Amino acid sequence: MLILAVAPGLAIPAGADDAAMEPIVITAPRMERNLLDVPAAVDAVDRNEIRAGRRGLTLDESLQQIPGLYFQNQYNFAQGLRISTRGFGARAPFGIRGIRLRVDGFPETLPDGQSQTDAIDLESADRIEVIRGPAAVAYGNAAGGVIDVTTADGRDMPWSPVISAQGGSHDYYKSGVRTGGSGERWAHHVSASALRYDGFRDQSRVERDRLNAKVTRTFDDNRELQTVLTLMDNPVAEDPGGLTATELERDRDAATANARALDAGQKASQQRLGLRWRDGDVAGGALTLRTFYTRRDFEQQLPFPGSSLLGYERDFFGVGTEYARSDELAGMPVQYTIGGEIDRQVDDRFRFAVDGGGVTQSQTADERQQATAGGVFLQADLGVTEALDLSAGLRFDRVRFAIDDKFTGDGDDSGSRRFDETSGSLGALYALTRDHRLYANVSTAFETPTFTEFADPDGSGGFNPDIEPQQALNREIGARGRLGRGLRYQVALFRVDVEDEIISFERNNRDFYENAARTQRDGVELGLDWIATERLTIAAAWTWSDYRFERFVDREGNDFTGNRLPGLPEHKLYVEADWRAADGRYARAEIRYVDSVYADNANEVRVDDYATLDLRAGRAWITSGRRVEAWLGIDNVTDTEHVANVRVNAAGGGFFEPAPGRTFMAGLEVGF
Repeated sequence: MLILAVAPGLAIPAGADDAAMEPIVITAPRMERNLLDVPAAVDAVDRNEIRAGRRGLTLDESLQQIPGLYFQNQYNFAQGLRISTRGFGARAPFGIRGIRLRVDGFPETLPDGQSQTDAIDLESADRIEVIRGPAAVAYGNAAGGVIDVTTADGRDMPWSPVISAQGGSHDYYKSGVRTGGSGERWAHHVSASALRYDGFRDQSRVERDRLNAKVTRTFDDNRELQTVLTLMDNPVAEDPGGLTATELERDRDAATANARALDAGQKASQQRLGLRWRDGDVAGGALTLRTFYTRRDFEQQLPFPGSSLLGYERDFFGVGTEYARSDELAGMPVQYTIGGEIDRQVDDRFRFAVDGGGVTQSQTADERQQATAGGVFLQADLGVTEALDLSAGLRFDRVRFAIDDKFTGDGDDSGSRRFDETSGSLGALYALTRDHRLYANVSTAFETPTFTEFADPDGSGGFNPDIEPQQALNREIGARGRLGRGLRYQVALFRVDVEDEIISFERNNRDFYENAARTQRDGVELGLDWIATERLTIAAAWTWSDYRFERFVDREGNDFTGNRLPGLPEHKLYVEADWRAADGRYARAEIRYVDSVYADNANEVRVDDYATLDLRAGRAWITSGRRVEAWLGIDNVTDTEHVANVRVNAAGGGFFEPAPGRTFMAGLEVGF
């Protein structure tokens, strides 16, 4: 179900009370609208919130202020950031599941539903939009939420080049350069960065270089072509593994013995070239076309012996189109978008056995995995009266998986599976007054298992015949608006019923997956944004969630009916005080509270709640014709011991990945 969220994290300049309510254009729901009138769960943060005093390592730094989002695993770069919204994405042992990622209109999410964030360059990010609820009607498979990143195009870059350098605790170093500009018909922006970071735990070092380049050619007032090139090289990303409770108590900074002995971690490289054409005057509407090609090479040593050295060579490519137009229907204004897309991934995968000393043994898997996802969709908004808007959407998707097993010594596990899915949404938006809205919405969504999740726990490869896509029905009501001249609010109440929820379990040091018969997710999301004075803005985001197995007996016969879904807190609170002066000085304090979570389906292992305080202070000024910005920061000021990631249902009790204690950092940026 979809709802609008008035983003509490939108940066508001000092003294800009009226400017804070100026129209904000939102595009993530595939219909361009004023933020106030979007019938979808959309939040947005701009470049000031993304960059000011932030390291730009992971997406959570910029999105913590959005209610309904929950982040884990910010410090293990081999496993990657985990993001969940309304429970979607929580099961991922590494990478992201259940949430669609896009950058400049191109998908980072594969046809099978897997996503990685390591190639997303936050140095060039200009804007991030988030749909917090299921959006399958717009994006198809694995769209329990959407994160849509737009990078800078160089048109609004008064200083170029911009050179930056950062450093901090645990041998953290990051450098970058941005350059851009525009002329009569051309605009360009190029960003490059290099990260070197030892991490606070043993065996957690990372080296990563990224480049993002965008060139825009404008032909006239309506037509333009954008070319985007992204490059990422990640030669080192070590994995310290998950600790048991005893190991966590003894030494929080330690890696597991297996992680050290095997030199666990990954290396990856990725390149993408994308083309996006937009014509704003085609039969009275706007036509957008996109095509892209992504190449990714990946190898990973998991932190345990056995069949644990794996990798792939991937080709990922696709095309898409959408057409948007405003018209009239029976004298009422109507806006609609119609489109289609088809994406394909081809993975040549391998796996080897490794002994306890890290010596590679025999090959255990060699297969080609292919997934093709195609979809067509229609969305429409109808203005029934000046106060009442109705919205509806319909989408059909076909997702096909195929495995060609080339390692047949243990049997031929070749095969294929196909899923045909229809998604729909209905919604209403009512304007009580100029400043207040009520809304209600219902939608459906689906999520197929990924290739990783299709693995058969009772076989050597191929497809698990017992696992199926999960189906979600989402219902939501809420309100949003403005009180007085300085307080904005949003509140949403939702219920998500999921049939065949995909749940992870561990066997023989590997993650496998099964369907829980039914789960129920109830929640409340509240966001406030208060302009307290001309210089001080206070934002708050609170999420209450009650996610439970409504009916679930696992493969071993254990009955978990009524238990909470593991890995998800009941309460999450974020409060930010942001002070900005006219002379360029700024300071920010961020408080985060995360409630306790369970680490297992049985709800026998509880991970403690925690609260942290982060501080930032800096100043930007002009000197000798250059813009200079310097900032200092302290994360976890109170040195609170807490867990950054929970490995759900981990065998042997290795549930815990601790977060660092008090951490210092500083940055300097010079624009010419």
